[in-house]
Amino acid sequence: MERTLSVEERIRRAEEIYNRRNGNNYYDTYLNKSKNKKSHGLGRRLLKQIIVCSLIYCVFYVVSNREYYLSKQFLDKVQEVSSKNVVLNNTYNYVMGYVKKYIKLPEEEVEQQEEVQQQEETQQQENNTSVESVSKTSDENIGGANEEEVSKNEQTQEEQDVEYLKNKINFILPVEGAISSTFGWRSPTTSTVPKYHTGLDIAASTGTVIKSATDGKIILASSQGDYGKHYKIQIDDVIIVYAHCSKLYLKEGDTVKQGQEIAEVGSTGNSTGPHLHFEIRREERLIDPQLILNI
Repeated sequence: MERTLSVEERIRRAEEIYNRRNGNNYYDTYLNKSKNKKSHGLGRRLLKQIIVCSLIYCVFYVVSNREYYLSKQFLDKVQEVSSKNVVLNNTYNYVMGYVKKYIKLPEEEVEQQEEVQQQEETQQQENNTSVESVSKTSDENIGGANEEEVSKNEQTQEEQDVEYLKNKINFILPVEGAISSTFGWRSPTTSTVPKYHTGLDIAASTGTVIKSATDGKIILASSQGDYGKHYKIQIDDVIIVYAHCSKLYLKEGDTVKQGQEIAEVGSTGNSTGPHLHFEIRREERLIDPQLILNI
């Protein structure tokens, strides 16, 4: 027995028949519209995410390179471009007002540093003027400064040491020979030879007799280390080193006189050939032997 259709079902069937006859598919059209809406929504979200990530990257890039983007040269270029358009010019002025409010520009930092430096220089000049005034007053009160003390203060430590040695101790040349290496910085061709030379090298044949340059007492007679066979002879607060010897005549604790034969030239220790390494120290300060021996 055929079922009786309701009014709604008859209307729906009539619409289906009408759509089929006219080549329309109502349900397919509806489904396609739904899919298009979903795809458009996904695309918009993806585009928003790309834009947000790009903005974040730009912000980090600008912050990491703030010295360039906030430099006067870059800002002048931006201002020149923005001045050609009213909207861009207003935008530039607004952004720069915000930047100057919260961020200190490099040129402002430089100006602030120069101002602080200028203040310090002014303060230093005032202090120097005050010190000079006090010093002048003191000199006038005591009848004038001691010229010898002023001259001594102007000398370097090395000059003071050389003057002391020349006035207090008499030196003679310990061995005859050619100077093969002077005191101070040098450019050695052998890697084991130090670049800073602490003494004076006087070349001579192996076995040449070495004489004591001064009076003194032997505080060390050794064959150890880079000096090879060597002496350390002390006189007052001065120590003299005779190094790279082939033979030592005396022992530690012996007293020596100026001109006394004490050793023979050799090439022991860190040496590239027979010579005497002659070194002078005052209170462990190294002194150029040529300034003392006048050679």
